[in-house]
Amino acid sequence: MRVNKKYSCLPAEEKGIHIINIRAIEDIGYDQHESTLLNSLSKNPDADCKYGLYFRDGKRKVDYILVYHYKKSSAARTLTKRAHHNDSSARSTKQDQPLPGKGVELEMRESEPHVDYHEDDKRFRREEYEGNLMEAGLELERDEDTKIHGIGFVKIHAPWNVLCREAEFLKLKMPTKKMYQINQTHGLLKKINSVIQKITEPIQPKVAEHKPQTVKRLSYPFSREKQHLFDLSDRDSFFDSKTRSTIVYEILKRTTCTKAKYSMGITSLLANGVYSAAYPLHDGDYEGENVEPNDRKLLCEEWASYGVFYKYQPIDLVRKYFGEKIGLYFAWLGVYTQMLIPASVVGIIVFLYGCATVDENIPSMEMCDERNNITMCPLCDRTCSYWKMSSACATARASHLFDNPATVFFSVFMALWAATFMEHWKRKQMRLNYRWDLTGFEEEEDHPRAEYEAKVLEKSLRKEHKHKETDKEKLTWKDRFPAYLTNFVGIIFMVGLTFAIVFGVIIYRISTAAALAISSTPSGRSSVRVTVTATAVIINLVVIIILDEVYGCIARWLTQIEVPKTDKNFEERLIFKAFLLKFVNAYTPIFYVAFFKGRFVGRPGDYVYIFRSFRMEECAPGGCLMELCIQLSIIMLGKQLIQNNLFEIGIPKMKKFIRYMKLKRRRSLDHEEHMKKKQRYEVDYNLEPFAGLTPEYMEMIIQFGFVTLFVASFPLAPLFALLNNIIEIRLDAKKFVTELRRPVAVRAKDIGIWYNILRGIGKLAVIINAFVISFTSDFIPRLVYLYMYSENGTMHGFVNHTLSSFNVSDFQAGTAPNDPMDLGYEVQICRYKDYREPPWSENKYDISKDFWAVLAARLAFVIVFQNLVMFMSDFVDWIIPDIPKDISQQIHKEKVLMVEVFMREEQGKLQMLETWKGKDKKKGENCNNHSPRLSRSRSGSLSSCHSYPLDM
Repeated sequence: MRVNKKYSCLPAEEKGIHIINIRAIEDIGYDQHESTLLNSLSKNPDADCKYGLYFRDGKRKVDYILVYHYKKSSAARTLTKRAHHNDSSARSTKQDQPLPGKGVELEMRESEPHVDYHEDDKRFRREEYEGNLMEAGLELERDEDTKIHGIGFVKIHAPWNVLCREAEFLKLKMPTKKMYQINQTHGLLKKINSVIQKITEPIQPKVAEHKPQTVKRLSYPFSREKQHLFDLSDRDSFFDSKTRSTIVYEILKRTTCTKAKYSMGITSLLANGVYSAAYPLHDGDYEGENVEPNDRKLLCEEWASYGVFYKYQPIDLVRKYFGEKIGLYFAWLGVYTQMLIPASVVGIIVFLYGCATVDENIPSMEMCDERNNITMCPLCDRTCSYWKMSSACATARASHLFDNPATVFFSVFMALWAATFMEHWKRKQMRLNYRWDLTGFEEEEDHPRAEYEAKVLEKSLRKEHKHKETDKEKLTWKDRFPAYLTNFVGIIFMVGLTFAIVFGVIIYRISTAAALAISSTPSGRSSVRVTVTATAVIINLVVIIILDEVYGCIARWLTQIEVPKTDKNFEERLIFKAFLLKFVNAYTPIFYVAFFKGRFVGRPGDYVYIFRSFRMEECAPGGCLMELCIQLSIIMLGKQLIQNNLFEIGIPKMKKFIRYMKLKRRRSLDHEEHMKKKQRYEVDYNLEPFAGLTPEYMEMIIQFGFVTLFVASFPLAPLFALLNNIIEIRLDAKKFVTELRRPVAVRAKDIGIWYNILRGIGKLAVIINAFVISFTSDFIPRLVYLYMYSENGTMHGFVNHTLSSFNVSDFQAGTAPNDPMDLGYEVQICRYKDYREPPWSENKYDISKDFWAVLAARLAFVIVFQNLVMFMSDFVDWIIPDIPKDISQQIHKEKVLMVEVFMREEQGKLQMLETWKGKDKKKGENCNNHSPRLSRSRSGSLSSCHSYPLDM
């Protein structure tokens, strides 16, 4: 293994010499290949360092990895192997001896071509940056003798003093020696909890961190002056791997590389290609024979496996391995999935109620009764003929499954469910904050992003060139105004593009319906509506999936040109733009069917036309709710199946296969390298980089919208969401454990802006469901008919009440059916769904009074429903406390115990000080009692008199 000697643990003087040499490299030139080699004396050095988890000495743990590309000619590789084979005695020298193999290195330099300027510049920056890292106290080790050709690795280790220093800077809460008892329930609650634990024992993960705890260590922000308070019995495990990588990453972010005026940290170097990757290592392998037990293997067995889908998640172990931010995501996903269980049960009951009462539904029975002989007006001009209402019997019966009085109850239930879910999550979040010692955590302002620093540097250079001023600059709204304008125009354009695509699908539906209506077969004419609806929804689904990916990229680009200052600002702005675009993309077709289809049709003889040739679409005789249900179900299930699952499984597998083929092609060039076992950092380098939690949250938030926004039209939405999430949890877990590089642990005490988005969707769901019930379904017209127009207090005659009459002689020229005798008899009056005056009335075809009565009832229902449900939701929010009572008591108890610990420490200091004063006083008295001797031997007595204080 070839390692750069200057990255070993060196004395301070030698480190300073190396840093001076690095900074002088620009003047004296740079040798392309590392001239100093560090080799292990053991027979199997890879096994000593646990195949990359430790430095070559087998003692110092690798906390972080930096990866870079370097150019290495074939001649150089041959010479390196020859040196590796022949110069074993030189490679076993001590670290402070002269450079081994120097003649070979000179020969290599002469034989290989000169590398271009950009490669030299990247090398210079790496040298300076790594030198600054060593000045910060980190220990580095280089490895270029790997199985991956042209890739070098820099291993980073943080020693104990650096960990202590950074833990104090970051105010990390660490466990102290003080332990206290957690308050336990008593009496009946204790018995109930014990019974629940026994019942749920089979579904609990077999993880130590998941077991209920009765005692807890008191935590306190780490301080080097108060190390005696902390349990330092095992220094190697005091800072776990997650904490160590977080500390190293903080150092990497703030360590600057000032060459060529680049003053940014690792983010800038990664963006400029100086390093190709930076990541912490996984704890080890998760599968295979003779694999040592580690947290990654345990997570794979008890969490990232489809065989344990019925078990709870080991959230504490997830947090221990991946950090608080990722732990909170999976905790939120688990709470959301659990809360979907009661919603699914109620949705199934509502659906079964519709199935049980479909034969008792009088309106659908009247529509299916052929004896009524209701002749309906044509659905299109000329090519369409008159048709019998009884032909839409199946649609009417199916509509009752989702359009019945139970759906109103379900809408109210789901609004309260959303409020309860939010409150339940807040309480769960507080419990996790207490368990994870985040109760007093406050997020500090992050380091400026590399792009922001570059823009500020560019602005300061321009200002310095013009005005000779060097004040600290920052980006103002004037600097960002072009970006803001681009964002506004871009978002408006994307929203307009979505509307245009939906409009295009509408044109497709109208034209396809007219084309299919020309079919001479009766079966073809009867299936026109189903065929058009199904194909249009599939087109919408494909367009939504494609635009989702496009809009994600556009949202990121629009956020990048804004140049936000910190990563947090960048993430929040990206989330807002991506959610806005994807929300519009996913729900625009559904909004059209729910609120616009069939509203602007006109009437027979005076239809509304698009481009003077296509009539606007009409709803089916049973209403648009059934079509809304079909649209919602296909888009929701299609997105979950294709985008959320197949993409998440297929794309990473495809990328992994492509990387494997590339590596296989490289290995075929060098059989000797292929036979070596890979190091841990080489294996992790081949994994996918972590891209953040935004895509994971986004797909769940969109799904939450499907579950709540239009639940009145699709009561089975919570059930399908539940089934998807059971798979989604394990799929995401498997991806994080096996497919992705280990992300840097990030501390967080909540889910951030996503909580506000969830609350907004919950409020919007109340309004949308109120409009769906009142305007899309026939719930309000039925109530109006039942209490205002029914002669016997039943729904008999409701269908006839909702239909208006039209005299076929009033058709506009060229719009009457080409085959008026298609039904076998001459039609004089046809019916259409609307509230209008009959043709024999004085104001024929005008809107009737019934229309205004129904409209008033619909608006009144919206107002009453919205205010009532909002009040009930706020009441649930108010009645459920955000912080559980036991957690607030434990937090108060921790504060009291911490005060007691410090009071005892102060008392101990005072007692020790008084003891010292007493001893000093006694010694002074002894000196006074021997004063005659002082006159005879002054020097000796003086030294004896002051010897005790001097020793102290």
